Amino acid sequence: MQTGTAPLLKVGELCAWYGAAQILYDVGLEVRRGEVVALMGRNGAGKSTTIKSIIGMLEKRSGHISFMGHDMARAEPHQAARLGMGFVPEDRRIFTDLTVMENLEVGRQPPRRWPDGSQAPGWSPERLFKLFPNLGEMPQRLGGRMSGGEQQMLTVARTLMGNPFLVLLDEPSEGVAPVIVEQMVQMILELKTQGVSILLSEQNMHFAELVSDRAYVLEKGQLRFEGSMAELAANEAVRRDYLSV
Repeated sequence: MQTGTAPLLKVGELCAWYGAAQILYDVGLEVRRGEVVALMGRNGAGKSTTIKSIIGMLEKRSGHISFMGHDMARAEPHQAARLGMGFVPEDRRIFTDLTVMENLEVGRQPPRRWPDGSQAPGWSPERLFKLFPNLGEMPQRLGGRMSGGEQQMLTVARTLMGNPFLVLLDEPSEGVAPVIVEQMVQMILELKTQGVSILLSEQNMHFAELVSDRAYVLEKGQLRFEGSMAELAANEAVRRDYLSV
């Protein structure tokens, strides 16, 4: 679903380094309002580095990053979060000594409006418990006493408490049970209907196909493909060369 003409997020000529090692080479991508975009590739292709560069977690980066009309090329993570960019890291990073409710409160930000003045998607614990019934059954459970899949849901829910326009979702299907993956699919589709945009780092082709409108494929830090999800699914050569294990 593309409900806006101007991209919400626009990235161009993005390069990034870890120390002296260059990881990304002139990566460019766009995400529009209400769109789910998959950033795909094998382990080590540069997907997580791209996500972290966009949110401002890598100091050594260059290129153009525009979000909601703001120049984010040198922005830090807290600045990105204030502007409505949410980040769900692969390693979850919940507060294990806080309860579910306390974790959610940590992420709370005020309601937002789109530039045209219309109300942006807003989230409360009650609404999130409808989206994640498992969390609703354990509001007072400590984060450290939850399963990996439950922690993954809590990380997403905490991010949504910031009422983001865009969510950067890093490897959501990695290492969680199939039933949790199915709940993640339903969650992403629900967010999409609410007008939330998602940039999804993923290597599970089946998962990406279920939720994504478009895809970019990375290999060794360079873009090798961009197009609709249907085009990627039909392109056996790209999937064989850059996605198969």
